[in-house]
Amino acid sequence: MTRSVETTSSEDSELSLPAPKERRRLREAAELTHDEVAAAVGVTAATIRSWESGRTAPRGRTRELYTQLLARLAAPPQDAGPAGAPGEAKTARAAEEPAADPPVAGPPVPDGPTTVGTASDGTASDGPTADAQAADAQAAGGPTEPDELPAEAPARVPVPGPAEAFDALYAHAARDLARQAYLLTGRRARALDAVEKAFVQAWDRWPEVAADPDPVGWVRAIVYEYALSPWHRFRRAHRHLDKPPAEPADRILLDALLSLPPANRRTVLLYDGVGLDLPDTAAETEATTPTAGHRLVHAHADLADRIPELADAPLEKQSALLRDLFTALRPAVDLEPRTAAAVRGGGERRTRLWTRATLSLTAMIAVSTSYTLMTAPTHYEPPLAPGESVSGVPPLAGPQQLTERSRQLHDKLLADPEAGPARIAPKIE
Repeated sequence: MTRSVETTSSEDSELSLPAPKERRRLREAAELTHDEVAAAVGVTAATIRSWESGRTAPRGRTRELYTQLLARLAAPPQDAGPAGAPGEAKTARAAEEPAADPPVAGPPVPDGPTTVGTASDGTASDGPTADAQAADAQAAGGPTEPDELPAEAPARVPVPGPAEAFDALYAHAARDLARQAYLLTGRRARALDAVEKAFVQAWDRWPEVAADPDPVGWVRAIVYEYALSPWHRFRRAHRHLDKPPAEPADRILLDALLSLPPANRRTVLLYDGVGLDLPDTAAETEATTPTAGHRLVHAHADLADRIPELADAPLEKQSALLRDLFTALRPAVDLEPRTAAAVRGGGERRTRLWTRATLSLTAMIAVSTSYTLMTAPTHYEPPLAPGESVSGVPPLAGPQQLTERSRQLHDKLLADPEAGPARIAPKIE
């Protein structure tokens, strides 16, 4: 019976995902924490909380893993002993988890627009190893023949290199970050520039980004900082907005969002659009939690004054409505970023150009310094002071004292064969 249930859950990838409240109920009934569910699926605890609140929904491989996990939690436990005994539900599930297909090795790409989580070694281990099972069987006095030992675990897939991991992160987050930057600025060029500069900086500091628990948040912080930089007001190309959206509702939403102060605009986009909770929003905006809460309240009030749909909605549903409006907004411009290879190549090319420029400037400074040292005078020659009157006696008139150069010129003229009066006297022939 247990084998048939596990086979069906592993082979059927189209299982329906329960409602958010049912997801939370199943997790609490199984006495699991957010961290335990996140470790089993391959995401972070913040993503699990977002899924259970309904702000985001899993997609792709993580959706399949999450659905299979919920299906196992919803299935009645087998060989679990009397019902109601504390801790036995976890034991039954732990015995069933090794039958599930392990995820493919490598850095997983989580679902949701903001969170990317990686396991500690890129693989999932859901049950005891063969050596541990053999030791338990020997301690219990059971048989330890090779025929009864579990099958050997499959070989692990090699972990991808830095370029492949960067490309996976770029493919997962670049398009969403470009859309978020457009909502912050209303300008296509600035949004794409912000995304490209942020990923170039991420590639330059890839060891730090790869070790970060939330690499998408690392890149997103740089995108927001560049997009909202006040220095863009001095650039002529960024002074005017792009073509507004075609739908009137989208135009109203974008105009209302751009009318907010930059701090409030960033807070409402992170909380309502991205789906972060209030402490994470406050941390990313470098503010305290009460300050972020006040900004969010003021932003909702200002948006409700300009958006009729938001004004008619109750306060507890404004966040969900804003998220739906942000998702449904269709810009009139193309927000497709460049390829990951082009971004990586552009960053490396820019680094090489800056390195060559620095070396060239250093060489020019060295050559100029050497030329100055070679041509500079080695001793000081004081200038001739003009004559001064002493006790009313005027200074001696006439030619000044010959300098060394003047004396050399005088001697050269005297040594000339035609020196003397014959030089100016006419010759008689």
